[in-house]
This record gives sequence, structure tokens and C-alpha cells, in this order.
Amino acid sequence: MTDKPLQLPSFHISSGSALRVIALTGVVALSACARPDPSEATRDVFDPYELQNRGVHEFNRGFDRSLVRPVAKGYSAAIPDDIETVIGRFSTNLSLPSDIVNNVLQLNMRGAFQDTARLVVNTTFGLGGLFDPASEMGMAAGTNTDFGETLHVWGAREGAYVELPVLGPSTERDTWGIAVDLFTNPLSYILESPANLVGTGAGVAAGLSKREKFSETIDAILYESADSYAQSRSIFLQNRRFKLGGTADSVYDDPYGSLEPSTPLEDPYAE
Repeated sequence: MTDKPLQLPSFHISSGSALRVIALTGVVALSACARPDPSEATRDVFDPYELQNRGVHEFNRGFDRSLVRPVAKGYSAAIPDDIETVIGRFSTNLSLPSDIVNNVLQLNMRGAFQDTARLVVNTTFGLGGLFDPASEMGMAAGTNTDFGETLHVWGAREGAYVELPVLGPSTERDTWGIAVDLFTNPLSYILESPANLVGTGAGVAAGLSKREKFSETIDAILYESADSYAQSRSIFLQNRRFKLGGTADSVYDDPYGSLEPSTPLEDPYAE
């Protein structure tokens, strides 16, 4: 197995400044809240809302089974692979301004510079991000950060595990991060309606492509495991803590630990 844990869906969401006051109030409350604070990379699961979370998880499974999975299959069948790739690149490029803002807030100026250079190259020479000349030139990959990671850098604790309707696994910290990310992308202020909805549409399309491309892995987690809720929670927390600087070791049982070490596992949501 690879050291990097398997990821669950992650979606970029743009626009929505109506949540500004609520989100910032929550950020303050989250930063001040008292939580058990041993090493976040190795501590037990903190899931006081498990009963409610399981109800949301069942809703999400039903939503995926009845809508997302069949739409993803139909979308991938109707759209040529090359076009799907172009849409994915376009969506990733539109997310870079938000990544740049979060890197600056994290004082990660190197990451901000790398993302800015990639944005400029792909927007100009890549026709708005439809192509990826930055990668062809050997430039560093995008940081793919978010405000949840910014809160982590600022010292906010992870908080309880929560599962959000449609969006899926999260934590209290990352939930406030999602709310703030709704309005930290500068494009939501630069572009007029309905042009500012293009990013959301591209993100949804890219998510459908990934859902179909890795359908076997996702279906195994959601529909073939003995406890899909615990499985999803374990994989999400392992991956999130790994991304935020934890180690690959964890108190959780790896749901794929029975596979031979030589068995390759693709990350279904890697950029």
C-alpha cells in the first residue's frame, strides 16, 4: 500500500457572501472552543453527533444512489473523455484564486507564488485553464488548500466529526472552512452574475467525472462495506490529518489493510 490514505470527495464551491457574518462568527467560536487536544494525527475519533451523522449519511447514500451515480454514468457516457479532461482542468484553474488567498492567510508565500504562477500561465497560455501548459513546463503542482487548512495553521482544533448533507464527511473546523471558502474566491466579486456561476458548474461537472471514473472504489465504500459510515469516517479523517501534516500511522483500522502491500490503490479524487 502507499502511505497516502484514500480520499473521499472534495468539491470546490464558489460565491455566496450571504454567509459571511455567520461564518466569521463561527470561526471565532471554533478558535475558542475547548476540545481534547492530544495529537490530532493519532487520537481517537471524536464523534459526539454520531446518531445525527448516521442519519445524514443514509441521506447521502440515497442521494448518491438515486441521483449522483446515475447522472455521473450518463454524463461520462455522453461527454468525450478529452472534453471531460478539459472541464476538469478549467475547474481546477478557477479554484486557484481561492488557494492563493488561503496560502497568504497561512503565510505560505511560496505556495501563494507557485499557485499565482500556475494561474497566470494556464489562464494566458492555456486559454483560461482549458489546457495545462504549467505542468508541461515542469511547474509545481497546485497546493489545493482551503480555509479549513488555514484554520488548522492558525491553531483552531479539529472539533467533532460531522457529515454534511450532499458534501459528505467533514469536521467542525472544516465545516466553518467550507462556509468561509464560499466567499474567499476573488472571482466571485470580479465576475457578474451569471458568469460567476461558471465555476460552480465546472466544479459539479468535474465531480461527476471523478464519481464515474472511480465508481468501483466509491461503490465499495458506500455499498459493499459492513458499516459504510464508519468506513467513510475513518478514511476521511486519516486522509485529512495526513494532508494537514500528520503521519500515515493512525489508531484507525485501515479498511484496505488486508490487501497485499504491492497492490496499487489509486486516489479517486487526486487532481
